Amino acid sequence: MEPLLSAVIVLLLVSCFTSSEALTSNNGNITIKWDIMSWNHDGYFALVTAYNYQKHRSVPSPGWRMSWRWTKKEVIRSMVGAKTTERGVCSMFKRNIPRSCLRKPTVVDLLPGAPYTQQIANCCRGGVLKPGSESEFEISVGKAGNSVKTVRLPGNFMFTVPKQQYVCRPAKNVRPTVFMSPDTKRTASAFMTWKIVCVFDKAT
Repeated sequence: MEPLLSAVIVLLLVSCFTSSEALTSNNGNITIKWDIMSWNHDGYFALVTAYNYQKHRSVPSPGWRMSWRWTKKEVIRSMVGAKTTERGVCSMFKRNIPRSCLRKPTVVDLLPGAPYTQQIANCCRGGVLKPGSESEFEISVGKAGNSVKTVRLPGNFMFTVPKQQYVCRPAKNVRPTVFMSPDTKRTASAFMTWKIVCVFDKAT
Protein backbone atom coordinates (compact mmCIF):
# COMPACT_ATOMS: atom_id res chain seq x y z
CA MET A 1 0.00 0.00 0.00
CA GLU A 2 2.86 2.41 0.77
CA PRO A 3 4.24 2.47 -2.83
CA LEU A 4 0.70 3.07 -4.14
CA LEU A 5 0.12 5.91 -1.69
CA SER A 6 3.46 7.48 -2.64
CA ALA A 7 2.56 7.30 -6.33
CA VAL A 8 -0.78 9.01 -5.69
CA ILE A 9 0.91 11.81 -3.74
CA VAL A 10 3.45 12.32 -6.53
CA LEU A 11 0.68 12.52 -9.14
CA LEU A 12 -1.22 15.08 -7.05
CA LEU A 13 1.89 17.21 -6.60
CA VAL A 14 2.65 17.10 -10.33
CA SER A 15 -0.94 18.06 -11.13
CA CYS A 16 -0.87 21.00 -8.70
CA PHE A 17 2.49 22.18 -10.02
CA THR A 18 1.28 21.99 -13.63
CA SER A 19 -1.89 24.01 -12.87
CA SER A 20 0.07 26.58 -10.88
CA GLU A 21 2.67 26.86 -13.64
CA ALA A 22 -0.04 27.39 -16.27
CA LEU A 23 -1.64 30.22 -14.30
CA THR A 24 1.66 32.02 -13.72
CA SER A 25 3.10 31.73 -17.23
CA ASN A 26 5.68 34.33 -18.26
CA ASN A 27 4.60 34.02 -21.88
CA GLY A 28 1.53 36.20 -21.48
CA ASN A 29 -2.16 35.37 -21.29
CA ILE A 30 -5.63 36.07 -22.61
CA THR A 31 -7.28 38.63 -20.33
CA ILE A 32 -11.04 39.12 -20.52
CA LYS A 33 -12.50 42.34 -19.08
CA TRP A 34 -16.21 42.68 -18.43
CA ASP A 35 -17.10 46.38 -18.02
CA ILE A 36 -20.64 47.25 -16.89
CA MET A 37 -21.34 50.54 -18.65
CA SER A 38 -25.00 51.25 -17.85
CA TRP A 39 -28.14 49.78 -16.26
CA ASN A 40 -31.49 48.76 -17.75
CA HIS A 41 -34.79 47.89 -16.08
CA ASP A 42 -33.68 44.44 -14.91
CA GLY A 43 -30.01 44.21 -15.77
CA TYR A 44 -27.14 45.98 -17.45
CA PHE A 45 -25.19 46.72 -20.62
CA ALA A 46 -21.55 45.60 -20.68
CA LEU A 47 -18.53 45.84 -22.94
CA VAL A 48 -16.60 42.58 -23.00
CA THR A 49 -13.02 42.68 -24.28
CA ALA A 50 -10.55 39.83 -24.82
CA TYR A 51 -6.91 40.98 -24.94
CA ASN A 52 -4.20 38.73 -26.35
CA TYR A 53 -1.21 39.49 -24.13
CA GLN A 54 0.66 36.42 -25.36
CA LYS A 55 4.01 37.26 -26.89
CA HIS A 56 4.18 34.77 -29.73
CA ARG A 57 0.86 32.91 -29.89
CA SER A 58 -2.09 33.89 -32.08
CA VAL A 59 -5.67 32.68 -31.90
CA PRO A 60 -6.13 31.31 -35.43
CA SER A 61 -9.23 30.78 -37.58
CA PRO A 62 -11.93 29.58 -36.91
CA GLY A 63 -11.27 31.68 -33.83
CA TRP A 64 -12.08 31.86 -30.15
CA ARG A 65 -15.16 30.67 -28.30
CA MET A 66 -16.04 32.08 -24.89
CA SER A 67 -18.42 30.58 -22.36
CA TRP A 68 -19.39 31.03 -18.72
CA ARG A 69 -22.05 29.99 -16.21
CA TRP A 70 -24.53 32.54 -14.90
CA THR A 71 -24.76 32.79 -11.12
CA LYS A 72 -28.48 33.61 -11.00
CA LYS A 73 -31.11 33.36 -13.77
CA GLU A 74 -29.57 35.87 -16.17
CA VAL A 75 -30.38 35.93 -19.87
CA ILE A 76 -28.69 37.59 -22.83
CA ARG A 77 -31.20 40.02 -24.28
CA SER A 78 -29.08 41.29 -27.16
CA MET A 79 -25.52 41.43 -28.47
CA VAL A 80 -23.47 43.53 -30.89
CA GLY A 81 -20.11 42.43 -32.24
CA ALA A 82 -20.60 38.74 -31.41
CA LYS A 83 -23.33 36.10 -31.25
CA THR A 84 -24.37 33.12 -29.17
CA THR A 85 -24.23 29.66 -30.70
CA GLU A 86 -27.56 28.54 -29.20
CA ARG A 87 -30.69 30.22 -27.85
CA GLY A 88 -31.89 27.56 -25.44
CA VAL A 89 -35.45 27.39 -24.07
CA CYS A 90 -37.02 30.86 -23.77
CA SER A 91 -40.66 29.74 -23.58
CA MET A 92 -41.25 31.86 -20.44
CA PHE A 93 -40.91 35.00 -22.60
CA LYS A 94 -43.96 35.89 -24.71
CA ARG A 95 -42.34 38.88 -26.40
CA ASN A 96 -38.88 40.44 -26.70
CA ILE A 97 -37.39 36.97 -26.85
CA PRO A 98 -33.82 37.00 -25.50
CA ARG A 99 -30.84 36.08 -27.63
CA SER A 100 -29.99 33.28 -25.20
CA CYS A 101 -31.65 31.76 -22.15
CA LEU A 102 -28.97 29.16 -21.50
CA ARG A 103 -27.46 28.87 -18.04
CA LYS A 104 -24.08 28.41 -19.77
CA PRO A 105 -24.03 30.34 -23.06
CA THR A 106 -21.27 30.15 -25.66
CA VAL A 107 -20.28 33.27 -27.61
CA VAL A 108 -18.30 33.57 -30.86
CA ASP A 109 -16.98 36.53 -32.84
CA LEU A 110 -18.76 37.69 -35.98
CA LEU A 111 -17.21 37.18 -39.41
CA PRO A 112 -15.70 40.03 -41.45
CA GLY A 113 -18.42 41.69 -43.49
CA ALA A 114 -21.06 41.40 -40.77
CA PRO A 115 -23.91 43.96 -41.11
CA TYR A 116 -22.78 47.42 -40.05
CA THR A 117 -25.51 47.59 -37.39
CA GLN A 118 -23.99 44.52 -35.72
CA GLN A 119 -20.43 45.85 -35.60
CA ILE A 120 -18.43 47.69 -32.96
CA ALA A 121 -14.74 48.56 -32.80
CA ASN A 122 -12.40 45.56 -32.67
CA CYS A 123 -15.03 43.00 -33.62
CA CYS A 124 -15.82 40.83 -36.58
CA ARG A 125 -12.51 39.16 -37.36
CA GLY A 126 -13.88 35.64 -37.21
CA GLY A 127 -12.34 35.17 -33.78
CA VAL A 128 -8.76 35.64 -34.97
CA LEU A 129 -6.69 37.33 -32.28
CA LYS A 130 -3.05 38.19 -33.01
CA PRO A 131 -0.51 38.96 -30.27
CA GLY A 132 -1.14 42.44 -28.88
CA SER A 133 -4.65 42.72 -30.36
CA GLU A 134 -8.10 42.68 -28.78
CA SER A 135 -11.62 41.57 -29.60
CA GLU A 136 -14.76 43.29 -28.27
CA PHE A 137 -18.50 42.81 -28.09
CA GLU A 138 -21.39 44.50 -26.32
CA ILE A 139 -23.94 42.51 -24.34
CA SER A 140 -27.28 43.38 -22.75
CA VAL A 141 -28.00 41.16 -19.74
CA GLY A 142 -31.45 40.77 -18.21
CA LYS A 143 -32.77 39.27 -14.96
CA ALA A 144 -29.47 40.22 -13.35
CA GLY A 145 -30.37 43.05 -11.02
CA ASN A 146 -29.51 46.64 -11.86
CA SER A 147 -27.13 47.84 -9.17
CA VAL A 148 -23.65 47.04 -7.95
CA LYS A 149 -25.24 45.33 -4.95
CA THR A 150 -27.41 42.91 -6.92
CA VAL A 151 -25.30 41.80 -9.92
CA ARG A 152 -23.14 38.70 -9.57
CA LEU A 153 -19.93 37.66 -11.28
CA PRO A 154 -20.35 34.83 -13.82
CA GLY A 155 -18.41 31.67 -13.07
CA ASN A 156 -16.69 28.77 -14.87
CA PHE A 157 -15.25 30.91 -17.63
CA MET A 158 -13.81 29.02 -20.59
CA PHE A 159 -11.79 30.43 -23.48
CA THR A 160 -11.60 27.82 -26.23
CA VAL A 161 -9.29 27.89 -29.26
CA PRO A 162 -8.82 25.18 -31.93
CA LYS A 163 -5.82 22.99 -31.01
CA GLN A 164 -5.05 25.11 -27.93
CA GLN A 165 -6.18 24.51 -24.35
CA TYR A 166 -6.45 27.37 -21.86
CA VAL A 167 -6.95 27.40 -18.09
CA CYS A 168 -9.02 30.34 -16.78
CA ARG A 169 -8.97 31.78 -13.28
CA PRO A 170 -12.29 32.70 -11.63
CA ALA A 171 -13.71 36.13 -12.48
CA LYS A 172 -12.39 38.82 -10.16
CA ASN A 173 -13.90 42.18 -9.23
CA VAL A 174 -11.27 44.85 -9.96
CA ARG A 175 -11.00 48.63 -10.10
CA PRO A 176 -13.53 49.95 -12.70
CA THR A 177 -12.01 50.73 -16.09
CA VAL A 178 -11.67 54.42 -17.02
CA PHE A 179 -12.33 55.17 -20.68
CA MET A 180 -10.92 58.20 -22.50
CA SER A 181 -12.99 60.08 -25.11
CA PRO A 182 -11.56 60.24 -28.65
CA ASP A 183 -10.56 63.89 -28.11
CA THR A 184 -8.82 62.89 -24.83
CA LYS A 185 -10.67 65.70 -23.00
CA ARG A 186 -13.19 63.61 -21.09
CA THR A 187 -13.21 60.35 -19.17
CA ALA A 188 -15.95 57.92 -18.23
CA SER A 189 -15.72 55.10 -15.73
CA ALA A 190 -17.42 51.71 -15.83
CA PHE A 191 -19.76 51.03 -12.91
CA MET A 192 -18.06 47.68 -12.32
CA THR A 193 -15.24 45.76 -13.96
CA TRP A 194 -14.60 42.04 -13.76
CA LYS A 195 -11.37 40.44 -14.99
CA ILE A 196 -10.71 36.87 -16.06
CA VAL A 197 -7.19 35.66 -16.86
CA CYS A 198 -6.78 32.61 -19.13
CA VAL A 199 -3.35 31.06 -19.70
CA PHE A 200 -2.27 28.62 -22.40
CA ASP A 201 -1.94 25.13 -20.95
CA LYS A 202 -1.10 22.83 -23.85
CA ALA A 203 -1.59 22.09 -27.53
CA THR A 204 -4.33 19.60 -28.34
